[in-house]
Amino acid sequence: MAARGRFITLEGGEGAGKSTQAALLAERLRQDGREVVLTREPGGSPGADILRRLLLSGEHDWARLAEVLLHFASRAEHLDRVIVPALDRGAWVVCDRFSDSTMVYQGWGLGADRAAITTLIGMMGLVPDLTLVLDVSVETTLRRLADRGDALDRYERLGAPFFARIREGFLSVAEAHPDRCVVLSGETAVNQLTTEIDAILRARLPS
Repeated sequence: MAARGRFITLEGGEGAGKSTQAALLAERLRQDGREVVLTREPGGSPGADILRRLLLSGEHDWARLAEVLLHFASRAEHLDRVIVPALDRGAWVVCDRFSDSTMVYQGWGLGADRAAITTLIGMMGLVPDLTLVLDVSVETTLRRLADRGDALDRYERLGAPFFARIREGFLSVAEAHPDRCVVLSGETAVNQLTTEIDAILRARLPS
């Protein structure tokens, strides 16, 4: 029976560089000979992606609890269809956002009940082995979103005060969970940040 795989999540506000670093990390792990599943939230499986579209489109103004429950419905699908099977067969899973994002975006950012979110996180039954929190200033977030030139999703359109609450939330979550969370500056050059992440993996998740 294969040893259980490792679960690594990348967290942070808009424009922090999570998606870039997640893809680079997955590729480096594959080069080391591991099976790697690179995924994201919300979404990550066919059913979860349906809910992702509902959440990000901005077509409906969800009640706070309804929005939280939609995120966890998406997560339950993602876990059942993708993440848990991969870990069970020994693969490493690299996920761009996970439960911390729900706590921060819905709890800190939009004022949903954090105690309820904590309960739902516990119900999911899976805690990452390592969470890399990429931190950037609100000014950097705004500049990078503008530089993309793409249409913004619902959360990206919420503006500077929201982004400030998000930053505070991620730093607070990381401070509360030092056993699994490491904060890194998303302002750092991509190559330097890659080197820092590699060092953290060697220290935290030795082969």
